Amino acid sequence: METFEKAAFRSYTDVLLDRLEAHAGRTVLRYLDEDVTGSAFRASIYRYARALASFGVTRGAFVAMFAPNCPDALAIRYATNLLGATTMFLPAIASAEQRAAFVTRMQPTLLIAFAQTKHLVPEHHGARLAYVGTGPARLRLDIRARVQHDLPVQSRARPDDLAVVVSSGGSTGAPKASRRSFAAYSALVSAPSPEDRRQLVNGALAYLSQVLVDNTLMGGGTVILKPCYDPAETLATIEAERITDVLLVEPQLFETMDHPDVHRRNLSSLRSIAHIGGSAPAILRRRAIARLGPVLTHMYGASEAGLVSVLTPSDYLLDTSLLDSAGRIRPGVDVRLRRADGTFALHGQHGAIEVKSKAVAQGYHRQPIEAARKFRDGWCLTGDIGFIDAKGNLHVIGREGDVAEIDGVVVGPAQIETPLCALPDLRYARAVASGDAARGYVWDVVVVPWTGRRVDVARCMRALESACGVAVAKAVRMAAMQRVPLTEQGKVNRAAIAFWCRDAARRNVEGVLRSPRLNATSEVPA
Repeated sequence: METFEKAAFRSYTDVLLDRLEAHAGRTVLRYLDEDVTGSAFRASIYRYARALASFGVTRGAFVAMFAPNCPDALAIRYATNLLGATTMFLPAIASAEQRAAFVTRMQPTLLIAFAQTKHLVPEHHGARLAYVGTGPARLRLDIRARVQHDLPVQSRARPDDLAVVVSSGGSTGAPKASRRSFAAYSALVSAPSPEDRRQLVNGALAYLSQVLVDNTLMGGGTVILKPCYDPAETLATIEAERITDVLLVEPQLFETMDHPDVHRRNLSSLRSIAHIGGSAPAILRRRAIARLGPVLTHMYGASEAGLVSVLTPSDYLLDTSLLDSAGRIRPGVDVRLRRADGTFALHGQHGAIEVKSKAVAQGYHRQPIEAARKFRDGWCLTGDIGFIDAKGNLHVIGREGDVAEIDGVVVGPAQIETPLCALPDLRYARAVASGDAARGYVWDVVVVPWTGRRVDVARCMRALESACGVAVAKAVRMAAMQRVPLTEQGKVNRAAIAFWCRDAARRNVEGVLRSPRLNATSEVPA
């Protein structure tokens, strides 16, 4: 393995390992308040590469992990790619049956579970199994790695070989698994990154989190890993670790900005809060800026499409009306909008957003039907509806299923959420498609009150009627909750929202309860 002739192609792992060597004595990772230096992390990658090889992992193999966001998971991922094999962080799908079906479809060569994730391993998966921190000694990848030497291992990656398979958020159904070659993924994560960057990653290693980790380490920065998201913990970590950059999906952003600890934590180190999601009301973004400062960087994209547009502080500070948009389309990204009749929209006209760039995934892994629907002639069909204004800014109305035309007007979630979020008793509102057209409902809406306040549903409906019209208000089914239910990746849990809105509507009809009840749970009862 060590005498393998090094190819001219240099993948992102080569760049990352060079940077770790250059910063051998510096902290590159912090996990559970422990430092990992560049030399220690580099040695771990080489040891895991040899341990993986002893499990039969070679160029072209596929290593899938149920992994927490810990240094060992990252080292195994880089070691896998160093051997020229494909790697994937598997999603923690709640349904055991769906999780088993997903793993079976992916057909990994080696399936790795950690002590924190061993319960996620399906009974039948067809892959060779390995463990980290748990399991029988003969299957312990970490034990094997400890006895390996840490001399450099030459990269076996080839430009066109499959490097990464990335799960989508799965917010609209079963997760998809987009794929990228070594050349494509290396280009994706090679943007310049400052050496003094301190990136907080406090949740599942999903698509954008992976990209930010790779980009930070390749630039010589430091990644601070936390097992999960919590608003108070996030704010405390920003202060204690002098975090410069953090990623929050929009429900997490709003939880964080409204937490009372915002006023007592020193957040002056922050340079950027990257938040993803396309259609949050501008009223909430303005509140976030007022509380956290002009550090919001709104990113629109997807695991399949890559990063499409960015709204930076310098943009919205010059023109606050841009907070209604997803910002400027990035250089090298082509966007077109397809109307319902198949023609392409002009500036200002609505249409389905289609994207073409080097960052677009090369398809789905072992999901040919889904791939045929999503990727066409190099274009990625995002599934979102939007328009481009006269200044070239992209506006995302919402997911195609969440957008409807009522009385000739295109209505998306943000139009419904905006008047609700303006009510003094409401902290947050989230609208998604109801899937219950038979009963006349187009949207399910959950509303979250401020602490100590109560939701007046009738007042909410009057606000909707006033802002959006009676027809829109009649198409809404509403439930009040203490928190918006979220998925593992921090996105809205549509199934849970549908359950609680159905339950609230049933109770109203039966006269059991005249307004939807508050409920703290995010689970859908069996």
